[in-house]
Amino acid sequence: MSPPAVRPVFLPRPPALVLRGRALDAGHPGVMAIVNRTRDSFWAGNRHAALEDAMAAVHEAVAQGADIVDVGGVRAGQEGEHVGAAEEVDRVVPVLEAARRAYPDLVLSVDTWRSEVARACAGIVDLVNDTWAGHDPGLVHVAAELGAGVVVSHTGGLPPRTDPVDVVYADARGADELAVVRDVLDVLSRGAQVAVEAGVPPERVLVDPTLDFGKTTRHSLVTLRHTAGVAGLGYPVLQALSRKDFVGETLDLEPQDRLEGTLAATAVAAWLGTSVFRAHDVRATRRAVDMVASIRGDRPPARAVRGEPTGGPARGGRHV
Repeated sequence: MSPPAVRPVFLPRPPALVLRGRALDAGHPGVMAIVNRTRDSFWAGNRHAALEDAMAAVHEAVAQGADIVDVGGVRAGQEGEHVGAAEEVDRVVPVLEAARRAYPDLVLSVDTWRSEVARACAGIVDLVNDTWAGHDPGLVHVAAELGAGVVVSHTGGLPPRTDPVDVVYADARGADELAVVRDVLDVLSRGAQVAVEAGVPPERVLVDPTLDFGKTTRHSLVTLRHTAGVAGLGYPVLQALSRKDFVGETLDLEPQDRLEGTLAATAVAAWLGTSVFRAHDVRATRRAVDMVASIRGDRPPARAVRGEPTGGPARGGRHV
């Protein structure tokens, strides 16, 4: 009996994200470190209200292998303190300025949904991370004016700092499990087109299915399962999975215990075509995504000496 045929594995390979002269793609996945200049972030390990604490986090992230540092000044969820635009600027700009002085070649991102905050970062940031799906329609135009990239997200139509309650996705085919996936693909496709039409080059447009935002845990799991569809839109893909509620609810764990679940989700997303990962745990994420990239065949091993001849041709070797 002849052995079964071996067929190539189809693996999505979206185009590279190109920022500040650096390309992040399947062969060099990007790790975006999260630095929150807040007192109330959902995970206590990323609360850096003081400037010196925030800069210590930047230094640590770079040392651990971050390609991008994303600085935010407002908690994403509805709990926590109110932060106006002026205060948000006062929180994020000093960190970004100090990070730029310390690391002239580092890709810097600002996590905001407000045009005025992004504009205050002119000449500093390379990416505007709009996690609220164009709630401020002027934000994408500001990103274009700054020559920055932009993150296009999906939040189910909810406004900023809104937690999902009784969220249902339905379309002409009904309220089936895949309705959320179809909505994600439709919103991201249209949002990316808006960004390009506003003047953001396609290689600077990141699409993010934005798990947890406007989604129940089941919505997030099925969306993650269909990451290849997001990769098929033709833009580089960002996933923000780190210690999120969908991981906590799936495993019944609090934020401080969600690292392993996060890394499992990260590996799946990387295998299915995600190339940029927003993460609290930079070193662990760096190692996980590099390993997946090598399994996929997109990245060579850092070293490959096992079984190699130590002097002259190998004897008794076996070709595999």
